Amino acid sequence: MAIRIVRLGSARAAKEGLRLGTVRRPPRGVRKADYARRNYYDVWLPDLAPSSRLVALAQKDWPGFTKAYRREMKAAAAERLIALLAALSQDADFSVGCYCEEEERCHRSILRELLAEHGARLA
Repeated sequence: MAIRIVRLGSARAAKEGLRLGTVRRPPRGVRKADYARRNYYDVWLPDLAPSSRLVALAQKDWPGFTKAYRREMKAAAAERLIALLAALSQDADFSVGCYCEEEERCHRSILRELLAEHGARLA
């Protein structure tokens, strides 16, 4: 059992499980009923997405973005969600993701680290 970190909209891996979208906005031009069918996400979890202000910062200052996103994820609600996902990863397969093409320059790379720091099993 483990969490996969994925690009939303990509083909699903075998036994990937439920796909959680950790993005600020739903996919453009896609009907809500088609999100899962088109491999975006089964459940939208925007509380783990960076704020709009941080999205703009990511393009200009990656180290600053990383620090600020980690600070946002220390908020009580985000901490509880990360702890919950880490605990669930011990007994369930699921994935979390974002639309960004390159994981190295996406909040999901930092989310991967945060989940690991909370004891999550990662694929």
